[in-house]
Amino acid sequence: MKTTSPTILALDFDGVLCDGLIEYFQTAWQAYGRIWSPGLDQPPAGLAERFYRLRPVVETGWEMPLLLRSLLLGTADADILKDWPTLAHDLVTAEQLDRAHLAAMVDGVRDEWIARDLDHWLAQHRFYPGVIARLQAAIAQCTVAIVTTKEGRFVTQLLQQQGIQLDPSVILGKEVKQPKYQTLRQLRSRYGSQSVIWFVEDRIKALQSVQGQADLHDVRLFLADWGYNTESDRAQAQQAAAIDLISLATFSQPFSHWPSYRDDSA
Repeated sequence: MKTTSPTILALDFDGVLCDGLIEYFQTAWQAYGRIWSPGLDQPPAGLAERFYRLRPVVETGWEMPLLLRSLLLGTADADILKDWPTLAHDLVTAEQLDRAHLAAMVDGVRDEWIARDLDHWLAQHRFYPGVIARLQAAIAQCTVAIVTTKEGRFVTQLLQQQGIQLDPSVILGKEVKQPKYQTLRQLRSRYGSQSVIWFVEDRIKALQSVQGQADLHDVRLFLADWGYNTESDRAQAQQAAAIDLISLATFSQPFSHWPSYRDDSA
């Protein structure tokens, strides 16, 4: 029987609940300066805006300063959107870079910023309109879990600033060090095999990886169209039988207003 509401609502954080683009760019720019030493106090005009548009191509943090490098070397936005993985690989090879070193630079900038002024770091994040009220309503109806690659402690602090108190056991961040589908599997194990899980994510690849798990075939998958994804990603979601594209306006509504199940077997 198809249900019209979940018992577990699993939510990505960045790109679904929270917009961290300002923080991402500032961290990436500082890391870029440490790696390439451009001698510029301020980024060139328009660089931040281009970075914001291209953020969906970034899968992990070490790519952020690399994206800035590619832009400043003159790569066109369209080329980056078309084939960023190949461009990133070629740039790493050409400049003899090390991904672990790039990641350490990004993490180091962020950790120093947080240690220096946590409130300022937190202030660089914005919650999308309506999501806090929707989150509060969902918490009253079901178990809400945050499934994210962001550090759980920062998610906790950002939510607390908005008056949202979630048990630490349902804030599953970068520290769990596992694919999101494994986290969903653990949630089902914890709350029972009959749990009805709905998962809202802004990255099509993360949803496709869940779709590929035989034991998670009944998890409802939603791609947040307001998050860090591209027109191509959204088109894929519209064509996928097991993934629903959802707007921010619909997300903010009761579950009964969310997209209905599509039964393509009929």
